[in-house]
Amino acid sequence: MKKTNKLLVIYDTLDLVIFGSNLTSTVGIKFTPEQLAMVKLASFQKSVIIGLILSDGGLSSDRKNARLVFSQSEDHSEYFWFVFCYLSHYCSSYPLVVIRSRFEKKTISLQLFTRSMPCLTELRELFYPNGVKIIPKNIFELLTPIALAHMIMGDGSVKQSGLVICTDSYSVKDIVRLINVLMIRYRLDCWLRNHSPTQPRIYINQSSMALLFNIVSPYMHPSMLYKLKSALSNTSNHKKIEVFDIKNNTTTSYNSINEAARALNINYISIVKYFSRNQIKPYKGQYTFKKL
Repeated sequence: MKKTNKLLVIYDTLDLVIFGSNLTSTVGIKFTPEQLAMVKLASFQKSVIIGLILSDGGLSSDRKNARLVFSQSEDHSEYFWFVFCYLSHYCSSYPLVVIRSRFEKKTISLQLFTRSMPCLTELRELFYPNGVKIIPKNIFELLTPIALAHMIMGDGSVKQSGLVICTDSYSVKDIVRLINVLMIRYRLDCWLRNHSPTQPRIYINQSSMALLFNIVSPYMHPSMLYKLKSALSNTSNHKKIEVFDIKNNTTTSYNSINEAARALNINYISIVKYFSRNQIKPYKGQYTFKKL
C-alpha cells in the first residue's frame, strides 16, 4: 500500500468490485483541479443526487463548476445522514448545523455541500440550462428507482389514500414530462392535481401504491416509509396470514401482518416486502408467509 497526497492507493489486490460500491469518505482531503476533473459519479450515487435535485437539493455554481447543496430539518436527521453516507466520497467537509430564528421561533437544520466538480457541472447544464431548475428531456433515463425513492423522500406528502409529490416549483410542462415517466416506465396511475392555482402537484392513485412500494422501498430510509402509509395500511395487510416456521416445523395463523410481526418479533415492513415482491425464499432462512 502506498500513500500519495493523502489518498490511499492500493496495489496489492485483484478483487473485482462494482464501481461505486467501495467508495469511502474523502472529508478533509484536498483535491487538485486535475483530480477533480477525473472524478466520475458512480451510477448509484448519481441516481441519489438526481433524486435530491428533483426534490430538496440544488446545484449551485461558482465561476467554473457546480456543487450539490442539500439540507433537511432536524426532524429528518436520520434521512440526512443516510444521504451523507452515500455522498461523503464527494464532500471535503462534514455537514453544517444551521440555526435560524424567525418570528421568535428557532429552527435547526443540517446542510451538506459537495465539492465543486465538472461531473456535477454536467448535471447542472441538464437541470439548469437557463439558471432555473427544469425537468430535462432525458428524464426517462435519469429517473431510476433510486432517484424516484429520493424524490419521494424529499417531496412526497403522505395521504390517507395515495401519494402527492409536491412539484410546486416546476412548470406544468415539466410536471407532465415527469408524469409520463411515472406512467410509461413504472406503470403508475397518476395525474396532475392543482393544490392551488400556482401549485400543480402529482397525485399517485391508491391503486398504484403497492406497485410504488415495491419499486422504491428497497432504497428508502425506514424513517421515510411513513410517506407510503397508504400502501402499508392497505386492507390486504389486515387479512389473515399463515406463517410456517421451517426450523421448528410449525404452522401458525395470525389475524394480520401486524399481529404476526409482533408475535415473531420481526419488522412489520419485512413481511409487507415479502408479499409485495412475491418472495419465495424463507425470510431469514426460517419463515415463509402465505395470505389466507
